[in-house]
Amino acid sequence: MTETSAARAARLAHLRGEKLRKGDPVALPLTLSSMFHLPGDPAGYAQYGRFSNPTWEAVEEMLGHLEGAPALGFPSGMAAIAAVFFGTLKAGDRVLLPSDGYYTTRVLADRFLTSYGISYDIRPTASFLDGGFEGYRLVFLETPANPSLDICDIAEVCRQAHAAGAMVVADNTTMTPFGQRPLDLGADIVVAADTKAPNGHSDILFGHVASRDKGVMQAISDWRKLAGGIPGPFEAWLLHRGLETLHVRFERMCDTAEMIAAKFAQHKLVARVRYPGLPDDPSHNLARAQMERFGFLMGLTLGSAETAERFIDGCALIQPATSFGGVHTSAERRARWGDSVDPGFIRLSIGCEPADELWTALDEALTQASG
Repeated sequence: MTETSAARAARLAHLRGEKLRKGDPVALPLTLSSMFHLPGDPAGYAQYGRFSNPTWEAVEEMLGHLEGAPALGFPSGMAAIAAVFFGTLKAGDRVLLPSDGYYTTRVLADRFLTSYGISYDIRPTASFLDGGFEGYRLVFLETPANPSLDICDIAEVCRQAHAAGAMVVADNTTMTPFGQRPLDLGADIVVAADTKAPNGHSDILFGHVASRDKGVMQAISDWRKLAGGIPGPFEAWLLHRGLETLHVRFERMCDTAEMIAAKFAQHKLVARVRYPGLPDDPSHNLARAQMERFGFLMGLTLGSAETAERFIDGCALIQPATSFGGVHTSAERRARWGDSVDPGFIRLSIGCEPADELWTALDEALTQASG
């Protein structure tokens, strides 16, 4: 039987305690060392800081517990994605990417994969199943897509891609393992930027790869060790601390987002709201089937770029920033980065502020921005 989110959360903060000996510190120690005491035969011991570190191993255990699969840490979400690409692909392979997902993944493919003889195609998330998957070595999906929040059917993509001989990689950054479980739906590999909600405090970069395929994980581990794309122990230590409160923060953020999205959907000054939890959202039925929560991200379309900027800048409880998942509510107008969205489109990330106070601040800012 699949472990419930509540059961995973309950055990998460006690993973370290399961191995403590009398007198050991309850909090995870921060190990800052590139060298380890290593006389004689080195087999079975910590050897060198590029190979392993007790602090990242502890955070990888937590991530593996959440994913239900072995996990490897990386210095950013893009480092995790790069490790999957360069650790599993070879010249002549073909990759399918979402056209509306995080743009840097496409830039990486265009700038670097192509120079190694790896080709790629793009396809919208909402119609990701259209065209099939014949000829692809790797199918990379991101659902909900960032920033459009379109969704694709993970289980069906995996079924068809596997039948065509492709491996499926799912970027689960927007949802975390408490909101969606791609490996349980058939994905071969999950990648995520733990920079976002898993850490939650907007003070580190981190990413991870998780898979139940031993061969894949060995290849990616070897690539990390040889290429040197390793996480820092201090960042791992901070993520370990953040993960202990992820379930509490994620529940609060999702609860508030559901309330606020419903209010925005009825607001006369909002042209359109994208949020999978809204009953009339085009992705709602699929979201109900494959997501455990509807998430904390929403898309708002206001009348113009100027109105959107005034709304963001005029709200005391919005942090203007180009990331999401922190304890503070944050927002940005995504067209400024070249995303294919309306000029007045805002990606809004709901934080941990008291819900009623947050809504009051958002409503007042919207009225003033549109006046």
